[in-house]
Amino acid sequence: MKKHNFNAGPSILADEVIEKAAKAVLDFNGSGLSVLSISHRTKDFDAVMEEADRLFRELLSIPDNYKIFYIGGGASTFFYEVAANFLGKKAGYVNTGVWSKKAIKEAKRYGEVEVLATSEDRNFTYIPKGFAIPEDLDYLHITSNNTIYGTEYHEDIDSPVPLIADMSSDILSRPVDVSKYAMIYGGAQKNLAPAGVAFAIIREDMLDRIVRDLPTMVSFRTHVENNSMFNTPPVFPIYVLKETLCWLKSIGGVEEIYRRNREKAALLYGE
Repeated sequence: MKKHNFNAGPSILADEVIEKAAKAVLDFNGSGLSVLSISHRTKDFDAVMEEADRLFRELLSIPDNYKIFYIGGGASTFFYEVAANFLGKKAGYVNTGVWSKKAIKEAKRYGEVEVLATSEDRNFTYIPKGFAIPEDLDYLHITSNNTIYGTEYHEDIDSPVPLIADMSSDILSRPVDVSKYAMIYGGAQKNLAPAGVAFAIIREDMLDRIVRDLPTMVSFRTHVENNSMFNTPPVFPIYVLKETLCWLKSIGGVEEIYRRNREKAALLYGE
């Protein structure tokens, strides 16, 4: 009997992905080495990174003027890195729960944070809509899905300032118009891979908006210019991420997983 994990932490990966990962732990790509023991600068792992990039772009229809990079850690790392890179004077945040509150706390270390809208008045049981977005903001930050409270943006919002979204728990679960976002980031442990790697999809012009001299590892420019290889990346989680993207493509891509997700949701809400 198949077991399921309904906890709020790392989520169930596809059986095919787990099977391929298990084989790679013993022998990666016929190399005679475990994927846990290979150098990240081998041709075989270069191919993993290239395929992950290609599949991510294909599955989300990511425009050419966007870069993808991976770093160790999780979305919580990005909570302060986003503000460190882009918050010069003032940023806008939408407060929809635990994770957005943590992002707001970290951003306040770097400049003024204006909470443009919040659903805290009703215990975060809805997504605020119709709020004004001042045009003098460095960026607007949203959390697209709130796992603890069960609320999610179902449409991509329009913003007159760069829109940055934490999509940790709903990336690749529904179609997204990437061109509406200046940056999308998240931890991989919900939909993509084991914990240990975080991803970012960033519009190239945002690298010219970095507002301060930063430690090398904190600057997004470092990771873009070095193709996520400035330091040793989380090799195994990235390998599993690539296999998850392969699996997602094999079942019909984002449209198919979105159909399945709506079907599951209808079953639960119907009951």
